[in-house]
Amino acid sequence: MTQRILITGATGHLGRRTAARAADAGWTVVGTYLTAPGVGAAERLDVRDPVAVRELMRRVRPDVVVHAAAGRDDWRVIADGAAHVALAAVAVRARLVHLSSDALFSGREVHYDESAQPDPVYRYGAAKAAAETAVRAIDPGAAVVRTSLILGDGTGVHEVLTHDLIAGRADGTLFTDQIRKPVHVDDLADALLELATNGHAGILNVAGADAISRYDLGVLVARRDGLDPTLIPAGTIGDRGLRLPTDVRLRTEKATALLRTRLRGAHEFLAAPVAR
Repeated sequence: MTQRILITGATGHLGRRTAARAADAGWTVVGTYLTAPGVGAAERLDVRDPVAVRELMRRVRPDVVVHAAAGRDDWRVIADGAAHVALAAVAVRARLVHLSSDALFSGREVHYDESAQPDPVYRYGAAKAAAETAVRAIDPGAAVVRTSLILGDGTGVHEVLTHDLIAGRADGTLFTDQIRKPVHVDDLADALLELATNGHAGILNVAGADAISRYDLGVLVARRDGLDPTLIPAGTIGDRGLRLPTDVRLRTEKATALLRTRLRGAHEFLAAPVAR
């Protein structure tokens, strides 16, 4: 029997790719959107509304829920919304895969495995930590996926920002002292779909193989896309007087052993085309 998967935030970068790859794999996909429907996202849902979340879950009756809805500046979307989705998923006995982030770490320890406790230094990270706490309390059997920067198909936030900085359409800086382990959107989507059925419970780090600064990541994007990387403005977090996580590297040995999906590094998936 074909299983039904509900993907929140199915018009976002990750949600859209997860929905597409789930459909290709034979799932019956129900995707949600907030402001405008898209391919694979026909159900409007505001995760801040617990009644709406419960009603949709009862109507759809999914076997699996992948919670990928985002809301960078809205605590109610990130933290409260995660709790609403978890409660509704438990009520219909759906498997829950919740997307978390390396933003809940400060960078003081540099290397973080699944046992690491959140120590956020800014609001977004605190909201993601609160979301994790809620999901794990409500549904101990849920898979909680901590990931990093998501890119690889040209529409990732970092890829778009790199293009805009080079073209002068945006002001800003790519930091040389902010280190992450970026993941390709397709690798992450495939990992989420594996976790939809493999029964893993608790936290799992799913990130790419390479640790790289945001600036050097921008250079790779520029070279891949035939742009001039010397036009990328570089700087440090300290120069800008900001309080942000610095060097955060998710350890992925557990995911490598558990998953069939190979988690490529940025140097591989952003390799510049070979000149002919």
